[in-house]
This record gives sequence, structure tokens and C-alpha cells, in this order.
Amino acid sequence: MEEEYRSLPLIGDNAPEFKAVTTKGSLNFPSDYKGKWVILFSHPADFTPVCTTEFMTFANGAEELKALNTELVGLSVDGLTSHIAWLRKIKELEWNGMKNVDVEFPLIEDLKMDVAKKYGMIQPNSSNTQAVRAMFFIDPKGIVRCIQYYPLSTGRNFHEMVRVIKALQKADKDSVATPANWMPGDDTISPAPGTMEGAKERMSGKNKDMYCLDWFLCFNKEKKN
Repeated sequence: MEEEYRSLPLIGDNAPEFKAVTTKGSLNFPSDYKGKWVILFSHPADFTPVCTTEFMTFANGAEELKALNTELVGLSVDGLTSHIAWLRKIKELEWNGMKNVDVEFPLIEDLKMDVAKKYGMIQPNSSNTQAVRAMFFIDPKGIVRCIQYYPLSTGRNFHEMVRVIKALQKADKDSVATPANWMPGDDTISPAPGTMEGAKERMSGKNKDMYCLDWFLCFNKEKKN
């Protein structure tokens, strides 16, 4: 039983498929999001303080993600009636400059914990009855590209969610990597060469669109607007 709770998809795996009921109707995941990026995230429970601030923040920023071809899908092990009541209550609250917040993304009912178990969202040393704060970033082909876990006590950072999506999309578009603390518009890292000749070429300085700290660490100059 413990192994069942601990299983989870890994980066590079196909996102586990499931069918579920949500606050927006039935859901076939991830096929309903083919061609889109999606962030599947779990929260411990409805009507909890940290989760409430997260949902207000995520819903308030959902349009920013939509502009990046990215959708949000939430999950907890509560029932649909509880979800609806909680989302209605959220609309009545005002916090951090946000009010009248409509949660337009779907919230999955997972009373039997079927989805939570598939994605390793139930971690027994934390809780047997609540999902931890897990996030799975899934690309338009249904591949898991990034996984983040937070403890029950720590609210997530929406700006970091956006940064991760932009970094993944940048890497795919330009075949690059992003350095520590990368933000959109910053220089990116070029893959290291695989031959002696390639390393020598890198250090020659002939490529004016690149600068190198050493043969294995070269940065692409991003064009500034």
C-alpha cells in the first residue's frame, strides 16, 4: 500500500492518463489539453487558509498563463460540493488587492484519491488524507517536463510558475538552457560542444553572438529591445 502512495511520474514520462469530474464538468487528462501546456497542481484541502490565498492568486493570474498557451488544473481529495462551496466563498473574499475572484480553471474531485496516487500527491509522512502541494508542468505532447513539491505549510509563488513555463518554452524554441535566476530577456546557455574541435571553435571568439567563460560554459547574447 505504501508503494502505491509513493509512485509518481518522472520528468520525461508521459503524464498518467485519467478521467475525472471537475467544477467545469468531465475531464479526460491530458488528451483534453493536447497542443497546450498545462500545470496540474494539488492542494491539501478546501477551505484552508494557504490554499485560499493560492487559488485567489492563481485565478487572478490565469490570463497571463493563457497568453503562454498554458492552462491550470487543480486537484484535492475533497468532493465536488465542497469545491463549489469553497470557490463561491473565495469570490466573496478580498486579499492583497484581489477581490471578486472567479476561479475559471477546473478543480478535480478526487475523493478516492485515484489521481493523487497516480501522481504521488499523497505522501504518508506528511499526511495520509491530504495531498501535498505538488505541481506537474506538462507540455503540449503530454510529457512531464517539470515537477515541484511544497510542504503543506508553504504557499507557492505564481511568478515562479510563469518563469518556469517561459524557461521551458524558451529552451524548446531555441535549443538552449537557462542559467540560475534566469528571467525572460536574459542571456541563455548554449549546449556544450561534444568534440575537441568544437571546444576550440567556441574559445576562438569568432561567434560574436556568444561569449564564453570557458569552453563548456558559453552564453548566447539575447537581443535587447
